Amino acid sequence: MRSFSGRWILIIIVLLVDLYVFQAVKFTLQSVSPKIRYTVYGLYWGVSALAIITLILLPYLNLDNWPKSFRTYWMATIIGLFLSKSLTVIFLLVDDLRRLLQWGGGRLFYQYVEGEPFKAAGISRSVFMSWLGLAIGGSLMTVMMVGFSNKYRYQLKKIKLRFPNLPDAFRGMKVLHISDIHSGSFTDKSAVAHGVEMIMKQQADIILFTGDLVNDQAVEMKEYSAMFSRLQAPMGVYSILGNHDYGDYKRWSNPEEKVQNLEKLKQVQADMGWRLLMNEHVVLEKQGQQIALLGIENWGAKANFPKYGKLHEAYAGTEAYPFKILMSHDPSHWDAQVIPEYKDIDLTLSGHTHGMQFGVELPGFKWSPVQYVYKQWAGLYEQDKQKLYINRGFGFLGYPGRVGILPEITVIELA
Repeated sequence: MRSFSGRWILIIIVLLVDLYVFQAVKFTLQSVSPKIRYTVYGLYWGVSALAIITLILLPYLNLDNWPKSFRTYWMATIIGLFLSKSLTVIFLLVDDLRRLLQWGGGRLFYQYVEGEPFKAAGISRSVFMSWLGLAIGGSLMTVMMVGFSNKYRYQLKKIKLRFPNLPDAFRGMKVLHISDIHSGSFTDKSAVAHGVEMIMKQQADIILFTGDLVNDQAVEMKEYSAMFSRLQAPMGVYSILGNHDYGDYKRWSNPEEKVQNLEKLKQVQADMGWRLLMNEHVVLEKQGQQIALLGIENWGAKANFPKYGKLHEAYAGTEAYPFKILMSHDPSHWDAQVIPEYKDIDLTLSGHTHGMQFGVELPGFKWSPVQYVYKQWAGLYEQDKQKLYINRGFGFLGYPGRVGILPEITVIELA
């Protein structure tokens, strides 16, 4: 009953947003010919009706049987339309509030604010705000559609990190870091194969994967396990689990089915030649010198994410090693536990955020909406002698695209 009510509340909100934005569409098309006006009306409500019908019938559509590409893009279009219209609503509400205040006694003030620039241009403030809201909302939708083409545009990031306590034998070591493959979202095997080839060309000493191999089910790797089994490195390929790997976001027929799914996922990684670290550590040795590599299960500081990780178990026995690398999927773990309790973990590698697959990155500046949820969300962070690097993700989830935040392959040189 709760999910039913929640779904209908969402449908009502979507319908109200559609009706509200339509008022702006009508307002801005007053001066055009009836033919153009009614054509736009038809297109607007045609697409809106399809989106609303999809939401109404969602429990009965059995989306798993839809072609993956169509399902992915159609659901992304529905979400994109809602976000774009919601952005438009903000501008419309501002103008409605202005007119309400003007009607309520602030007329002299708004006569001054509405002013000559709008009158000189032959446009009222209300028409201007309607056009502005529609233009910005439409621009967001356009940008998101363009972003569809970026989801396999793998970006190679190379970074050199210096640590005074790193044993000499490991200086110059190349660590290749990938995260968040999300194989259940892939629709283009050749594009993914190109990304795997990019990884292999780096000839790294070790490959580290920081979780979320699948969206929900181990079977999602069926078409891609042979491809990713090509990943090899002299010091091995190591992995951990991310929050999606446990199947927590899928309704299973029974608890045993969920447990079996996780066991199958572990076996998939073993068959690919990956060493899955489950709250444990391994010792890496080179020229008689040693460092420790720790890997824990998912541990998130945010309330919605379970804490499967047990860092105290992975850490036990590593005290004697001069340098430690930790693989922990969720970067919120760094501030919450690593920094306050484990001062001798030198480098933490994480993923999880994807940089929200949406944002802006310029030299010396980066922004994404995800930063209002995660303090550390992409790239390198440092506190005292400890460092955290967050990979932006190899794959994608939900929105089948990338805007400003591209999929990432990271090569870290230890120095």
